[in-house]
Amino acid sequence: MNQPPRAGVHRIAGLRSPLRRRVHGGLPASGSVIFGSLAHGLMACGLIACGLLGACSSEKEAPRPIRMATTTSTANTGLLDYLFEAFQHETGTEVQFVAVGTGKALKHGENGDVDIVMVHAPKAEKDFVARGCGIERVPVMWNDFVVLGPGEDPAEVRTSGDVTEVFRRIDGGARPFISRGDDSGTHKKERLIWKAAGVQPEGRWYIEAGQGMDACLMMADEKRGYVLCDRGSYLARRSNLELEVLFAGDSLLANPYALIAVAPERYPDLNTAGAQHLIEWMTSPRGQALIAAFRVEDEVLFHPVSETGSDPDGVGPAGP
Repeated sequence: MNQPPRAGVHRIAGLRSPLRRRVHGGLPASGSVIFGSLAHGLMACGLIACGLLGACSSEKEAPRPIRMATTTSTANTGLLDYLFEAFQHETGTEVQFVAVGTGKALKHGENGDVDIVMVHAPKAEKDFVARGCGIERVPVMWNDFVVLGPGEDPAEVRTSGDVTEVFRRIDGGARPFISRGDDSGTHKKERLIWKAAGVQPEGRWYIEAGQGMDACLMMADEKRGYVLCDRGSYLARRSNLELEVLFAGDSLLANPYALIAVAPERYPDLNTAGAQHLIEWMTSPRGQALIAAFRVEDEVLFHPVSETGSDPDGVGPAGP
């Protein structure tokens, strides 16, 4: 099992909108990262002090950190700690990231808070690029969504022919359905399936949690209800849950992830070169091999797009 290192969460000053930073391995040795005019002021003071004392060091300046907004499914599984430890070791560059729903991650990109986003909602990603917020959508990996529920399966979703039938059976209200309700990639996928099933979910059985995946899993487990979840998040939390995978394998449950460097035209201070370097590394044979090797309890959580059977357009596995 890959054991991710411990990580601290620290607030970054000087951003255009609120953002928290997850710092791999805790704070860097030099202390907190400071952006904007304060950094320039401190730099000037340092130069003056060096000139007066004649003791300036010729040490090479550390590479500028790369800031990413991404999804809870990539962060909570430990994948990002695992990947970015290797990236920093090999390149000397730190990747700072905030884990939120896809909608919020894209908003951080639109606001220029981050240099790059990694999300899993192809339609929203393509719109993000089309509006000039991102440079290019670059597929990097995929897994799939699964429908979880209690072993007794009162809605009898196990015997459904496809995932739209699963949702129609859940619509009967035999048990609660826990929705993320947060505009995340999982929530967008859920709404797409309800629409394909011809169902407008409503009633006491339909609970919009407005929470992340971990909270929704716990709620579904406690209520003996149903929930849509990406396979990686489920595998990472499976040992603490009684929920079972009741349905999987439908092509509509494909869950592709893509990287998008934020367009620098509106925010020229972005670390675009760093973002492009990270994209090149994660899609290189080295990065793809690391993604393929990542496991929790000997289970593969994510598949690199380089694997045979993945769709080169980044829409997930080519078949069930």
